[in-house]
Amino acid sequence: MPNEHHSDSTRQRVKRHRDALREAGFRPVQIWVPDTRREGFAEECRKQSARLKSDPAETDTLDWIEHLSDDEGWS
Repeated sequence: MPNEHHSDSTRQRVKRHRDALREAGFRPVQIWVPDTRREGFAEECRKQSARLKSDPAETDTLDWIEHLSDDEGWS
């Protein structure tokens, strides 16, 4: 294999990095999220947002978040 040394070098570097993170008290976590590049994703977002537009609970939640948010200096 032409890149065997490079692969081993990269593999060792990644292992050292992960070992250092574990030593510092971290652990790896895999998170699966929606693929925003997938066909139909934007349309589904629009549909879900439209359903919430006149939902009183959603309005209450957004008002609560806005009340608690510290947005000083954002403008």
